[in-house]
Amino acid sequence: MSGAARIRRGENYAWVVVMTTFLALLAAAGLRAAPGVLMQPVELHFGWSRATVSTAAAVGILLYGLVGPFAAALMQTIGLRRTMLGGLALMAASTFASLWMTQPWHYVLTWGVLSGIGSGAIAPVLGAAVVNRWFAARQGLVMGLLSASTATGALVFLPAMAWLSEGGAWRPVVLAVSIVALALIPLVALLVPESPAHIGARRFGEVEPLAATPPLKGAGTPMLAIHALVRGSRHPMFWLLFGTFFVCGLTTNGLIGTHFIAFCGDRGIAPVAAAGLLSMMGFFDLIGTTASGWLTDRYDPRKLLVVYYGFRGLSLIALPFINFDAVSLTIFAIFYGLDWIATVPPTVKLANQAFGERDGPILFGWVLVGHQLGASVAAFGAGVTREMLGTYLPALVVAGAFGVLAGAAMLISVRRIGVTEPA
Repeated sequence: MSGAARIRRGENYAWVVVMTTFLALLAAAGLRAAPGVLMQPVELHFGWSRATVSTAAAVGILLYGLVGPFAAALMQTIGLRRTMLGGLALMAASTFASLWMTQPWHYVLTWGVLSGIGSGAIAPVLGAAVVNRWFAARQGLVMGLLSASTATGALVFLPAMAWLSEGGAWRPVVLAVSIVALALIPLVALLVPESPAHIGARRFGEVEPLAATPPLKGAGTPMLAIHALVRGSRHPMFWLLFGTFFVCGLTTNGLIGTHFIAFCGDRGIAPVAAAGLLSMMGFFDLIGTTASGWLTDRYDPRKLLVVYYGFRGLSLIALPFINFDAVSLTIFAIFYGLDWIATVPPTVKLANQAFGERDGPILFGWVLVGHQLGASVAAFGAGVTREMLGTYLPALVVAGAFGVLAGAAMLISVRRIGVTEPA
């Protein structure tokens, strides 16, 4: 085979890496969605309060984000494939260990701390690293596809997990998540090379020969992530992205992803039906986030974020006041689903534009910390609000108001904060 043909084959192999990464991200999304399904079965089986059960979800969500920048640093030091394999192994082990839990702290440790760390290595920051490493063209589109794996995880896993949990069962859900994570380990080991250079290729769409990246000093230390944070924190764009992504987490997986099934249960809707609505949101987010990636390649990402945050906020404010019939809920699921995580591709592009190929994925990891802080606040706060007041209404209205404010902040930034290509 000629050198040109080998390079072309290697360039096309980038799509194999994307599909394998998509599956790994899908598994992590399924794990992070599981506490929403487990909430009522665990509460009924063990007699733990809603606030206690919500704590495990909140800790897992927080660590899912907090691990992100350090995982991005590890991908540049010990390698992308090793980081993925370690994350999947910890996901499988931690969830499987929860089969023997008897105390609330067992649930927090397994589904909060350990699974949060494991899934944090298989997070959107992984998608950003894969896009940077394997693609010179169509980065927005590919990031949209990988971001959509979160929605696809809900689409694939939630109805099945809800069916497994019928009658208050929780162990079948745990086993399903563990087996999926375990099954992906050999797939990643076989199909994900460390970089295009390892198979004698270039990045997809790259014209010039692939330049070798010099090895990083201080490999394997957390200081790489800390140093990137220090550099990025001097740029106003970092704080804008961090703050708006806090709101993104507050208005998505922390609130709807964690509490929607329980919220529907308060309104007399069975868990399987509620999970079906979440899976519908997942289906439409697959469309919306992929389209967002396509749009991000063509338009100012900040203007896209104005629309995404504004409409998401308004939909959450409206949710408690709609009629909970099939038509109203279907309209909400479609409208909200199209916007579920459409914010990720434009946010990744802004991070890469402002901070460059090396710091961009790490600083996006720190921005993701903001997302998961917001999600953690929503997961815990909504649970406490529901327990104290007997309703989710205040949590939904407050989250919606923050969504509108995030859209307004991004609108102001279009005029006041420039986005320049890094030196």
